[in-house]
Amino acid sequence: MKVIKLANPRGFCAGVDRAIDIVSEAIERFGAPVYVRHEVVHNRKVVNDLKAKGAIFVQELSEIPKGSITIFSAHGVAEQVELDADYRELRYFDATCPLVSKVHKEVVRFAQSGKDIIMVGHENHPEVEGTLGRFPLNSLGKMYLVEDVDQAKSINVNQPENLCLVTQTTLSVSDTEEIIEELKKRFPLMQEPKSEDICYATQNRQDAVKQLALESEAIIVVGSENSSNSNRLKELAEKSGSISYLIDDPDQIKLEMLHNISSLGITAGASAPEELVQLIVKKCMTFGYENLEELDGLKENIFFKLPVELR
Repeated sequence: MKVIKLANPRGFCAGVDRAIDIVSEAIERFGAPVYVRHEVVHNRKVVNDLKAKGAIFVQELSEIPKGSITIFSAHGVAEQVELDADYRELRYFDATCPLVSKVHKEVVRFAQSGKDIIMVGHENHPEVEGTLGRFPLNSLGKMYLVEDVDQAKSINVNQPENLCLVTQTTLSVSDTEEIIEELKKRFPLMQEPKSEDICYATQNRQDAVKQLALESEAIIVVGSENSSNSNRLKELAEKSGSISYLIDDPDQIKLEMLHNISSLGITAGASAPEELVQLIVKKCMTFGYENLEELDGLKENIFFKLPVELR
């Protein structure tokens, strides 16, 4: 029998739910259009659905008419973006994930005490750009970005005895473990990040895909190509021994991709909606899969409140 197995947990996290609700509620309260700086979350379907409601996505604040309702994406923004928004008299709502905001506050606190800071993350990712942009220019310390083990081995810092570490929240413990171990060898006095700085959703979904890989010959990860956490799930599925595909449209699935696959796993990145998961399940069922199983997993009960003005 050909069976589909669904990972748990999968799909939307509390930060993504909050960001989407902020855009939707702003449109409801103030009417269209509402302007969103960058994709509010990295998922094509979510973005297209919000466009249909009246959201306009832009890359820069200069594209937004003076005085307009504006949303900052879940990935967070640099302090300069907020200052520019004030200068342009934009009424803005911050959809930054509270876990990211927590790291922003840590960066400011460390910088104010004159510490150097290393951030582990991916260059040019919106969250990393926003966090680096929280480091005050007048700080006596300096902030550095480390992307991989090679950089961890070669980086030099001004204050090795007065050094702190933060990470991109959407990297799991396993993503950062080797890099952090190398940094600890070189800088034994470095203050490590708190475990709660790692996104619970990223870790939970990676743990779930490891279990899914034990029970599946191939895994479909529902998510868009520009979604960091979805790409990590695909890579982890492959490292765990499963063929893996990143899919954000049912039409991308072809019969030959599932040739001789009797046990198919499906999971979803934290920015992928359950509606899309079910559409992909339905498409796969047309290829002869007869049974659908939900794997056991952690039950997430995290909830983040909307900004006061939108409650």
